Amino acid sequence: MNLRIGSRGSQLALWQANHIAALLRGQGHTVEIEIIKTTGDRLQEVTFAQVGSKGMFTKEIEEALAEGRVDLAVHSLKDLPTDLPAPFELAATPPRVDPRDVFVSVHYESLAALPQGAKVGTSSQRRRAQLKALRPDIEAVEFRGNVDTRLRKLAEGQVDAILLAAAGLDRLEKTEWIRERLEPKDFCPAAGQGSLGIETRKDDAATLGAVAFLDDPATRFAITVERAALAALGGGCQVPIGIHCRTLAHANDDGAGKLVEVFGVVAAPDTGTAIRVYHQAVRAESDPVTLGKLIAEKLLQAGAAAVLSAAGEAAR
Repeated sequence: MNLRIGSRGSQLALWQANHIAALLRGQGHTVEIEIIKTTGDRLQEVTFAQVGSKGMFTKEIEEALAEGRVDLAVHSLKDLPTDLPAPFELAATPPRVDPRDVFVSVHYESLAALPQGAKVGTSSQRRRAQLKALRPDIEAVEFRGNVDTRLRKLAEGQVDAILLAAAGLDRLEKTEWIRERLEPKDFCPAAGQGSLGIETRKDDAATLGAVAFLDDPATRFAITVERAALAALGGGCQVPIGIHCRTLAHANDDGAGKLVEVFGVVAAPDTGTAIRVYHQAVRAESDPVTLGKLIAEKLLQAGAAAVLSAAGEAAR
């Protein structure tokens, strides 16, 4: 069948769309890509906190999907709101790549090696908050723009380092200045980070059938946990919340006894106050939505509500 993909126009978004297009063509489909400019693309010089982040990278694409101008959308899953509008469905979650955040620098080998008072670029409240928790002496600088723009600003010396998602740099093969891949126990990724989300119309049975082969069960389980926790905490893609679920590397391969571990953090961007939880569960015995809600409840019981409230007030 002929399939039309809606995508943002950034280099990374087009890489992702073309990656999915190639997989679909491998199944015998013809595929076109339509570039759609989103609110987030138009407001490059405005901070996320100023415009509100909910749907800023997805709204216009969903409008094209609803109107039938495209058949599916390819998103970075961390940009996709947890509550999809009624006509749409998260049809497939392909295998996840490296979900971690990375420390990127021309001159410094690690976050710990940065000198006192160094400047680090990030547009993420979550990264800013965890940076403050680990290195309260460091100045976080608001950094918008696509990957190339941020790397150029780094090369020009506007900051000493930047924090980015490993997935984007790996996909674009721009890894030269990656110095450190930050482990979730210390620097928890955003819900869905490293994953793609294929969004379709719920009533489009033909497209749902065409993309079904792209869905990876392990990725689907993990991101369902993460997005359920984020939803229960009332968070979007630009709140200081990190949630990450993964299968333990040393778990048995028979599936029945596989353990998953879940990291959760809520941190304050201004003070670095961080509430962290960690939980293990047997995957086969766990419902992912229930597990996600459990993580959210653990964070709230540990004091996350006060941190989220303070972060919300500071953003206003």
